[in-house]
Amino acid sequence: MSDTTTNQWAGQLQLLLVEDDLDLATAVIDYLDLEDIQCDHAANGLSGLTLIELNRYDVVLLDLNLPKMSGLQVCEQLRAQGIDTPVLMLTARDTLDDKLTGFAKGADDYLVKPFAMEELIVRTRVLALRRSGQVKRLAVADLELNLAQHQAFRAGSALKLSPTALKILEVLMRASPNPVSRDKLMQAVWGDDQPDSNSLKVHIFNLRKQLDKDAGLKLLHTVTGKGFAIKELAE
Repeated sequence: MSDTTTNQWAGQLQLLLVEDDLDLATAVIDYLDLEDIQCDHAANGLSGLTLIELNRYDVVLLDLNLPKMSGLQVCEQLRAQGIDTPVLMLTARDTLDDKLTGFAKGADDYLVKPFAMEELIVRTRVLALRRSGQVKRLAVADLELNLAQHQAFRAGSALKLSPTALKILEVLMRASPNPVSRDKLMQAVWGDDQPDSNSLKVHIFNLRKQLDKDAGLKLLHTVTGKGFAIKELAE
């Protein structure tokens, strides 16, 4: 394997794997080959970013911990350049904080090591069909958030949400079905310039009123001791 490109075949998926574990990289590329999926390889973040800039891939499989440039830095850089290739982050970390950080930097999905090759294939094919890079649409049950249009819909009907409420909804939907604590939610929405805690309470109240007012299925839940969650069933 080398940091070189291969010709794209019509109708065939073209991936880039950025992974410094050569044994794992070899196993992944060999399995992808059996599935008739072409895959280039880079062993460090800097080489990976260069290949992404030079080529059009269907999906990038990006390790989190890389030499020369971390996976998060690679993801942030390619999004800053407007590159919309979907990114599947490969990581040994399985905490909500890590996932939220990855999504904030531009990742589309996470796969925790060790993973089954079959799951890698399924997630890769789903992302390739999406062809949006940074996710433009989030959905939970009949709730949809169109990030490009800055508009949310419930059962096909547009919701009247403020920009702050839309940001809160985005953070919760990206974490779904996991809860997000009040502190993490405020940090994600307002950063270091945070209002008093009552502001979040008011925004959550208004968001819940818009989201669940006429719906039989409630989606915005307060999870005692953990924060708030968007999911189909309360705990």
